[in-house]
Amino acid sequence: MEAQLDLDGSAAATSAPESPDLSALVIPLLKGVFYQESDAALWNVLLNLQARVRDYVAVLDLELVLDEAEGYAFLRSRPQPEEGEGPRLPRLVARRPLSFPVSLLLALLRKKLAEFDAGGGDTRLVLARDEVVELLRVFLHEGSNEARLIDQIDFYLGKVVDLGFVRRLKVQSGQAATFEVRRILKSFVDAQWLAEFDQRLAAYRSLLAGESGAAGKSGQRRAVSDE
Repeated sequence: MEAQLDLDGSAAATSAPESPDLSALVIPLLKGVFYQESDAALWNVLLNLQARVRDYVAVLDLELVLDEAEGYAFLRSRPQPEEGEGPRLPRLVARRPLSFPVSLLLALLRKKLAEFDAGGGDTRLVLARDEVVELLRVFLHEGSNEARLIDQIDFYLGKVVDLGFVRRLKVQSGQAATFEVRRILKSFVDAQWLAEFDQRLAAYRSLLAGESGAAGKSGQRRAVSDE
């Protein structure tokens, strides 16, 4: 996964686009994902000028990813050359490693999105907080502390919101929290990866079972030692 870096004033001045039209397009893209729904007029300009945008950001060692059908666009670093094939340039986009539970939640949400699309209904996948909890609960050590488990899942869900793959929807006071799964998730968890999802889930379960067994043996050893 990659997250956009904020550029300071000096960097922005150095990399100012050549025209006002490009400035209006490149600056939002440098800040993060740009959605059609956020500015339909600017989105249409991007569609018309995308070739110029691609040429410009290539100078910064970036490439434009644009999904016209889903209505989003973002910049990502171009593949780095192999050792000895050319100079490696500094990244404008930082790589941020994700924890196992956050990666697992993203995979589960991606599978949910594929199932939702197969149903041919609404274009927006909206899940209640309790539905997200149930998705992840079976893969975590539940133990005896239900409240702590829910807090952990809320923390992981918050991380996914911060990454921009899920949007927290506004609700009235007293209503349950709801979240929209953003369709940009399809760009980061592709169809080929999803096709192998069952095997990956089996590996996840084996890993968790191994951790649970190791924790149980450790607890037994401590109990014997205490006696």
